[in-house]
Amino acid sequence: MDWEALIESQPALAVIPPKLRELAARRDTETGEMLFRLGDRLRDIFYVVAGEIRLVRRTRNGMDIVMQRSRGGFFAEASFNTKVYHCDAVVARPGAVLRFPAQAFRAALATDVVFRNAWLVHLAHELLKSRARCERLGLKSAEQRIIHYIESEGADGIVTLSESRKAWAAELGLTHEALYRTLRRLQADGTLDIDADRIILSRRKKRTPPVTGSAS
Repeated sequence: MDWEALIESQPALAVIPPKLRELAARRDTETGEMLFRLGDRLRDIFYVVAGEIRLVRRTRNGMDIVMQRSRGGFFAEASFNTKVYHCDAVVARPGAVLRFPAQAFRAALATDVVFRNAWLVHLAHELLKSRARCERLGLKSAEQRIIHYIESEGADGIVTLSESRKAWAAELGLTHEALYRTLRRLQADGTLDIDADRIILSRRKKRTPPVTGSAS
């Protein structure tokens, strides 16, 4: 494996200790492929080099909820200190991942201070993202979740989607019908401007977030 090239494209990999690099394996991924399933024994720690991986859980009524989305870097950190994976890992866009044996990964963290500190920084960053995601899923209405996503994931009230509307609905914890219906209403009343994949909070209308509503 060409680690110099990997580090050039993924600077975060520079902190991986040499012994752990020797144990890493690259795996090409295809859309729809499952890297692991909920309840599978945790054997490897994964890093997204290219493409997109989503961690998904299915509700009792059969709706998929996206718990995490990674387009680069480690994912499924919440399972790191457990014996099994806590979600399904689905390839959303083809690319490649690195696999590190979990036991060797833990050993490297215990002995390499630089690697351990970088891992702690990474976990803190992911915790902030997870809190924002949990806050969003706790909102009652579809409108609140859409606006929260734009404000937290976008910049200056603008977000450019890199996924289908159906996939976005899953990430918001909504049915795609509820998402389409709410987008149409928000566009009609001037709250949003929609230009293909760009969703823009309009400055033409003073928004008053709803306090009630259904997110399904």
